[in-house]
Amino acid sequence: MESAMNTDIGRGSRKRQVPWYERYVNILGPVVMIAVLCLVMAFVEPGFYRLSNLMIILQDASIYMVLAMGMTIVITGRGIDLSIGAIAALSAVVMALLIKDLGLHVVPGMLIAVLVGVACGAANGFVITRVRVPDLIATLSMDLVYRGIALVLAAGIVLSRLPEPIPFLGRGRLFDLFPVAALIGIGTLGVGLLLYRFSNLGRYAIAIGGNTESAVLAGIDVARHKLYQYMLMGGLAGFAGIMLTGRLNAIQATSGQGLTLHTIAAVVVGGTSLFGGRGSMLGSLVGVLLLSMVINALVNLRLDFFWQQVAAGVIIIVSVGFYSSLQEGGGALRGRLKGWRRRLFGP
Repeated sequence: MESAMNTDIGRGSRKRQVPWYERYVNILGPVVMIAVLCLVMAFVEPGFYRLSNLMIILQDASIYMVLAMGMTIVITGRGIDLSIGAIAALSAVVMALLIKDLGLHVVPGMLIAVLVGVACGAANGFVITRVRVPDLIATLSMDLVYRGIALVLAAGIVLSRLPEPIPFLGRGRLFDLFPVAALIGIGTLGVGLLLYRFSNLGRYAIAIGGNTESAVLAGIDVARHKLYQYMLMGGLAGFAGIMLTGRLNAIQATSGQGLTLHTIAAVVVGGTSLFGGRGSMLGSLVGVLLLSMVINALVNLRLDFFWQQVAAGVIIIVSVGFYSSLQEGGGALRGRLKGWRRRLFGP
């Protein structure tokens, strides 16, 4: 019976997925933006294409790749996590204190950092599923809790000079060229792609985000699986805290404040619906690369940091507006796509 139920859920999830041409458009959108950006930079700032600068883009994108894996699943399940920056900081601060003050070996220290993240994710999931606080309010409130704990533990001190392999994970290079952190980020999204397509974690997230009531009627334990989603997100945030520490070989309680918005932006730009039920790991990768390239391009053009924020905000608005037009029952663009499909392939 369990097997039959899983088969039905898998079929239901596939039925709720958007048609192939819309999935193609979702990925094509940010790809076209990247192509336009590259074309503009070819004329304006040729130094953008230096190999060293391309490696910097990958380095900068790596932490967001790790976070985007978990955020894609959480948002697909019609949730959101605004606490990942604070979880990353708290996990890293706990790790640094254990290693520097208590003399704990670096590997157990890193493992504890990830476990701290998992525990924070479990706390988020508990507040959302058991206390029944909406995801947005719950994770925003827990962000304050985690950040406050990190501030108390760190006591305003910058914790630096941590031993290997922490710096290697954050800024190491293979063959003095390719960032190790980028390999970790791409590998994480690769694992996420497998989980999203072939495991209950991904299939149930699609089912829950697409129609929660139907998921309940199909026998899915919605509360339990949302808890799993937030625990995964917390663990990835904890690991991101390790990578963040490795970048400068230092960490403080106020670190990671921009991680949340950037990650959510990249996932949404990559085609994951804020309304739940639809997501793309490949799209999240493209979204992360697009935002990292835009920020790098603005730095190369020597524009102020504030314009970087303006550009990121405009990209988010354009992307969300574009993808919203593809939602069920709305948008002239959706109608045009269906009309073109009928002309090319028939009804």
